[in-house]
Amino acid sequence: MHYNIHGLTSPDAPTILLSSGLGGSAGYWAPQIPVLAERFRVITYDHRGCGKTGGSVPEVGGITAMADDVLEIVDTLKLEKFHFMGHALGGLIGLDLALRRPELIESLILINAWSKADPHSGRCFDVRIALLENAGVEAFVKAQPLFLYPAIYMADNPEKLATEEAHALAHFQGRDNILRRIAALRAFDVDDRLGEIQTPTLVVATRDDLLVPYSRSLRLSDGLANANLVLTVAGGHAVNVTYPQTFNSAVTDFLSGLERA
Repeated sequence: MHYNIHGLTSPDAPTILLSSGLGGSAGYWAPQIPVLAERFRVITYDHRGCGKTGGSVPEVGGITAMADDVLEIVDTLKLEKFHFMGHALGGLIGLDLALRRPELIESLILINAWSKADPHSGRCFDVRIALLENAGVEAFVKAQPLFLYPAIYMADNPEKLATEEAHALAHFQGRDNILRRIAALRAFDVDDRLGEIQTPTLVVATRDDLLVPYSRSLRLSDGLANANLVLTVAGGHAVNVTYPQTFNSAVTDFLSGLERA
């Protein structure tokens, strides 16, 4: 597993581990690292088969396997406890860890995640798979921002989108890996086990998320034993990128509240 450590370096420093979504890149968290690095040892990593991490996701048990990859980092760094922030697929990894290894997770931050995929998300996955299989990698990558960002953000940031598209094409994780990661997203279902998770949790969602209906986050907030919900009007699926100041403030307020408790 390829990972990076930002901010505080002491093994005794409070630690937060960040896990990205379907793209699997550690670079996704660039808008959060400077803020978190002031107070935490921040760990980012490339998911299996993504970026600088080799291998591929297995055909069966994908989310658990990806959570095991996190545990590999945990063992390497000898982490006894850490905060975990996950976006979409990364949030599912966090839920899996909180169920299997609750003693490790000091808090969860779940961004546009779910306990069970909504049929609407399945329709979006079908479209993306059809693009990949029938139109190729370039079409798949070009469509990606439509599922991540609000229209106004894309209209206002054409150069950024062009840079992201070029990077995604140059570092595409491969057809088989992306299909297995989507299959893992669709198969994940811990809806009837949410009440088992006692970990303090911040659930972040946006009303204009095209990919994941915010009702999935309402379900998380209602089902988890100790959850707070932040529901924003706008921001799209990648709200931590499109509205970083608002998002970062919500996260730091949540983490500061845990310190005061």
